[in-house]
Amino acid sequence: MLVSLEWIKDYTDINVNTTEFCDRMVMSGSNLETCTEFCSGIVGVVVGKIEKIEKHPEADKLVICQLNVGKDDLVQIVTGADNIFEGAIVPVALQNSRIPGPLHGAPKSEGGVKITKGKLRGVVSNGMLCSAGELGLDDKVVPIAHRDGIWIIEEEVKLGEDITTALGLNDSIIDFEITPNRPDCLSMIGMAREAAATFNTKLNYPKNDCKESDEKTQDYLEVEVKSDLCLRYSARVIKDVKIKQSPWWLQKRLIKAGMRPINNIVDITNFVMMEYGQPLHAFDIRGIEGNKIVVDVAKKGEKFTTLDEVERNLSENILMIYDAKKAVAIAGIMGGLDSGIMNDTTTVVIESATFNKDGIRKASKELAHRTEASGRYEKGIDPNLCEEAADRVCHLVELTESGTVLKGSVDVYPNKYVSAPVEVRVDRVNKVLGIEVERKFMTDVFESLEMKVSGDGNIMTVTPPTIRQDLIIEEDFIEEVARMYGYENLPTTLPKSNTVSGESEHRKLRNIAREALCSMGFNEIQTYSFVSPRGIDKINIDEDSWERAFVELINPLGDENSVMRTILTPNMMEVLSRNYSRKIGKVSAFEIGNTFIKNFIDPNGLPDENYSICLGMYGDDVDFFSLKGATKELLSLLGIEKLSFISEKEYGVYHPGRCARIVAHTKDEDVEIGIMGEIHPDVMENYGIGQRVYVCELMFETINEISDREIVFSQLPKYPSTSRDIALLVEENLEVAKIEETIREASTEILESLKMFDIYKGKQVADGKKSVAYSLTYRHKDKTLTDADVDKVHENILKALESKLNATLRDM
Repeated sequence: MLVSLEWIKDYTDINVNTTEFCDRMVMSGSNLETCTEFCSGIVGVVVGKIEKIEKHPEADKLVICQLNVGKDDLVQIVTGADNIFEGAIVPVALQNSRIPGPLHGAPKSEGGVKITKGKLRGVVSNGMLCSAGELGLDDKVVPIAHRDGIWIIEEEVKLGEDITTALGLNDSIIDFEITPNRPDCLSMIGMAREAAATFNTKLNYPKNDCKESDEKTQDYLEVEVKSDLCLRYSARVIKDVKIKQSPWWLQKRLIKAGMRPINNIVDITNFVMMEYGQPLHAFDIRGIEGNKIVVDVAKKGEKFTTLDEVERNLSENILMIYDAKKAVAIAGIMGGLDSGIMNDTTTVVIESATFNKDGIRKASKELAHRTEASGRYEKGIDPNLCEEAADRVCHLVELTESGTVLKGSVDVYPNKYVSAPVEVRVDRVNKVLGIEVERKFMTDVFESLEMKVSGDGNIMTVTPPTIRQDLIIEEDFIEEVARMYGYENLPTTLPKSNTVSGESEHRKLRNIAREALCSMGFNEIQTYSFVSPRGIDKINIDEDSWERAFVELINPLGDENSVMRTILTPNMMEVLSRNYSRKIGKVSAFEIGNTFIKNFIDPNGLPDENYSICLGMYGDDVDFFSLKGATKELLSLLGIEKLSFISEKEYGVYHPGRCARIVAHTKDEDVEIGIMGEIHPDVMENYGIGQRVYVCELMFETINEISDREIVFSQLPKYPSTSRDIALLVEENLEVAKIEETIREASTEILESLKMFDIYKGKQVADGKKSVAYSLTYRHKDKTLTDADVDKVHENILKALESKLNATLRDM
């Protein structure tokens, strides 16, 4: 919010320079963005009067002006402006003066554009006449009357006086960042209240009394509120209105606050909004049929054209202002095209209302239209400001001779808002802040911020003003004491604690996984939890699958971030696709991240949030077994040794027959812990990848539950081992896991280990068959095995393989 230091001083006596003001305000809790000097860069520009205008002898569009700038001699200036006239008071940039600019063709120098003597079509010009823009005013705040051509000054000023002094342009503009919990500071009085408390001075409220006519507002207007989205609606009526330009002092305040002056009535309502923080709206009573205002929600499918000439589609969530027959405004956002102030307006209705902040926020978002008023309503407005702000408008109307104020108001205020008192403990304040201050200091702080304090001893009962809707609990009041005590004065201490930091088993396991995968050459990635639901479509997940149980965001930035991810695979595919498109030949990546599943038991409850591990890789020397080996090594380090890889052909993400579900064998049961395989060609096409990709996703929470990383001591074997190699001819589609299961079932305790070392399909193997070679290691813990001991077990294994799997030995 732009705050004029000059304006602030209207309400409180502050006798400090700008730097000290800013420093003190920052230390009392106000967030300062920037501080600039208004219209800085103006040097040597004075007030002048055009005494004579002559045509230029060599140019039809130029004139020669003789100006009185308070000196004995007139100054000759050539200009092309068409809005000047003899007797006009204008800003004159004399020779060697500087203006902020911009000015086409003039030489630039430090401090702005330098104005020098020159000739225009052979006629000497000793300076230039200035427009508002050339004096540094932003185009969006230049008054309507001064938007085109030279600035014609209508105020009483002294000829030859410096223009910044004559027009009161010397001021500091401070841009404060107002946090959402402090809507009371979205006003000049609000910031003046903060300044008065910071500098321990009195806050002076502006006058809002006025002389009223004998006619009553109630005789001209009736108000009916039908929706509880309207907390209060107050209206006053002004007759004999004269639409004209506002006095310069009022225009100047608006310009410095970043608003464009329009006309006296609109300017007054904007002025009071900036002053009190209470949005107001002025209606031409001719646009209110039946002299009745009805506040109600819109009808479904209703259309309404606003002041900016845009037709807007309305819903039942949008609060409207109606007359007896039609809509005249969108409550708290913008008025209608046919009810605005016109040049011939003579009777005005001043609306000062408070609307539900959530309702205004939703309506503003739905309409994709945000205004100065809606921005204030969204943060919360004190309903008790309505009448005071409306009276202030009437005071300014009388002050500027803009109309006649009718007696009284129409005020619908069904439920008066009052602040709840809060108990604040003196010793608690001192303990939290680490200071020792007396109750009196705290009382003075609260009272300087217009709070009421009662009670005795350690307990203070503090009632905040209704404008301070952020003061709810004791800690809020402690913060107020800290702000006014001065954050720079609070002692710096370290917290006292004997807590020993620790690491959960869950985190330890995640760290082990990270270290293991990094050591295997994988790179860790991190992707967003907010994703697009189309990601699941791209990996061919079935419509009724649990992977589509999304947690949807209420207020997403866009469709691409509208839900929370249920699995990590789509994110991994995006990363691999991005690397592939950038000609990265080989990638091995992993992510350990949260996934979120909708809570079906309690739709209003929190989602099921679980960790998953996702591995992804591609490259010329990468295949299914590369990923399988990395997965087995990872799971081994995570405490899971006994695994089976069960063929999966129905899961659409992976290539049928090149996909396996990973099952862990525990003491009690077999548990599925993940899935891996080669990505389906259709999925790869969706991501624009032209080579085979392999992905594995593991359920980390399940792994954490069954992990057994306990190291058990085992004596070194006393007796030697012996090994037998076998090559089996089996059906091509036979799973290796079934072969190994059969071998273990047919063996005894002397089978120490078995290891597959070759799979072969080729010329020496019949069609539909494959050769699988194993090395079987035998050892007895109590004796040296003889050939007979080994042959007996080995023969049983071969017979079982033949009978159960139709496997036959192949010559090695």
